[in-house]
Amino acid sequence: MADEAALLEALKDVIDPELMINIVDLGLIYAIEDDDGKVSVDMTLTSPACPAGPQLMQQAKMALENLEDVSEAEIKLVMAPPWSPERMTDDARDHLGMF
Repeated sequence: MADEAALLEALKDVIDPELMINIVDLGLIYAIEDDDGKVSVDMTLTSPACPAGPQLMQQAKMALENLEDVSEAEIKLVMAPPWSPERMTDDARDHLGMF
């Protein structure tokens, strides 16, 4: 069983190809649960029509399943509540020039 910090750190390796910011700092991760190595993630996209959505979800699954303490990862796409820029970290906002 991995702790949440380790799971989030692994997900930081997944970079949105349009914005060049990781999905954690973008605020796309809504929830993470670890049930004895079976990890479930609620994830959203910056827009419902995001063309990189399937790629980001697959990369998130692979990043988690590469961890020793994770036997299986399920990425669930959720669109409620809708993503907004307020979910981004300060670092992500700085990267995009948002103040």
